[in-house]
Amino acid sequence: MHTVELILTNESGLHARPASLFVQEAGKYQSDIVIIKEGKEYNGKSIIGILSMGAVKEDRITLLIDGEDEKEAGEGLSRLIEAQFYE
Repeated sequence: MHTVELILTNESGLHARPASLFVQEAGKYQSDIVIIKEGKEYNGKSIIGILSMGAVKEDRITLLIDGEDEKEAGEGLSRLIEAQFYE
């Protein structure tokens, strides 16, 4: 299990376009990806799950990644978030 803690710094948080980009990136990996926000778990490969999270700028999220490519998934998703979803 690989754990990554991040703070959303893009203006729109994980809404519409950023959520779609997150799901696209997460879908590249075999590992299971769970996002934890305020103690609740969300499927990191589900656009509906991510949108229901209501994550906004400055929210802290934790990614729990489990599988054979967990480190690569953590790095790829971290890069995407740190690049502010290329906004």
